Amino acid sequence: MASTSKAEVSHPVVFTTQSAYPLPSQKFMIPGSWRRYQLSQLVNKSLSLSKPVPFDFLVRGEILRTTLEEWCKEKGVGEEETLEIEYFESVMPPQKMTSLPHEDWVSSVSCREPGYFITASYDGNLRIFDYSQTLLRSVPVHDAPVTSLAVVPNPSNADETSRLVATASHDLTARLTRVPLLPSESESPARTLASLHLHTAPLTSISTNASGSRLLTAAVDGLIGLWDTTIPEKDEVPLEDVQVSHDRKKRRKVNDDPEAKPKRKAPLAVLKSHTARVSRAIFLETKARTAVSAGFDSTVRTWDTEHGVCTSTITAPSKPFLDIAAFPSGQTVLAASTDRTVCQYDLREDASVTTPSTTLAHPATPSCLAISSSPSAPEHQFISGAYDGVVRLWDLRSTKSAVTSFKAWEGRSGGKKILSVDWAHGVVAIGGEGGVEVWRVSEGDRSLA
Repeated sequence: MASTSKAEVSHPVVFTTQSAYPLPSQKFMIPGSWRRYQLSQLVNKSLSLSKPVPFDFLVRGEILRTTLEEWCKEKGVGEEETLEIEYFESVMPPQKMTSLPHEDWVSSVSCREPGYFITASYDGNLRIFDYSQTLLRSVPVHDAPVTSLAVVPNPSNADETSRLVATASHDLTARLTRVPLLPSESESPARTLASLHLHTAPLTSISTNASGSRLLTAAVDGLIGLWDTTIPEKDEVPLEDVQVSHDRKKRRKVNDDPEAKPKRKAPLAVLKSHTARVSRAIFLETKARTAVSAGFDSTVRTWDTEHGVCTSTITAPSKPFLDIAAFPSGQTVLAASTDRTVCQYDLREDASVTTPSTTLAHPATPSCLAISSSPSAPEHQFISGAYDGVVRLWDLRSTKSAVTSFKAWEGRSGGKKILSVDWAHGVVAIGGEGGVEVWRVSEGDRSLA
């Protein structure tokens, strides 16, 4: 009996890649029934790789999750039309590594210091853990919730035994604290060296530039402070001019040495343009004198910090922004909004252009963003944390859905909001209502060793 089965449809395909595994330029006829797995096998076989490398595939900005034929039918692509498919190394499934216990909410976490996790909490304390999850230090710095921390870079590596950590708080101040990277039983105490005075409302963030010479503070009062990181020999702000938060909860006495009180610092400049709370202000890595900020006035603003002026404003109506992150090139920024989106804006475009180049929809409000600090991490990937307790890894080449996601504090009763994420050295550190969790997450074009 003659077969009545229909011949399988094939599609002409040209493969491209930005990875370290390029194929020679040629056209392939790919069976319509093939999925990601078969395509990955084809690339591995064509490259004669000694060790198999799993790949994912992008078709017109969307990761292929069905058969090729199903995708073509959904998009109305004919059999004769040549498809350009980009492939990249698959992101391995995230794996939970550990939890770091905290008694209060963790508002900020950093994993960029090799070998250490540094956290800031609503109890006013800084904590340092090593990779074995040992708590090395718990340092009372503020007498109100800490909202943000930044480890000040030390390019000269003059002191390998301690780090200068900048913190921002609800107590209307930021502080610079020298914290030893040693167990608390050692003779080297942590010392708060300076308090930064400008804001008349709770601070929302603090950040540092790449050289560690400058800081930016942002606050609910709509102001951005520009500071240097030198410790003054005497107070620069009179005590009578210091703003005091009257509604703060004095949970514990901050352990300042009576003989060496922190010196009160004044800002180098005050950046004024926002008309509501500034959620975050950051420096651009490749442009040392340029900063970017975002706030509840639904604007993303670019600043010339040398002259203290706003040079451009992107206005996005009805998009109060909660966080902002910049890619290393300094050409684009990501901004997370209360309308449950993360938008990418091109800073090179005319300021009158307010339409984002990319919009990523979230099931819940995205509260924080992180871009990997690894030099080998691709510029199109980032991580978001959200109020539904889910961390999502995104690839800007595929905007339909996240590449992968995982839920923090799984199994705990009720949803736990994520307040901070950081991504470095192949791990993601998550801070929020559930404390701190650390996950192993691959960085784009390479897997973790």
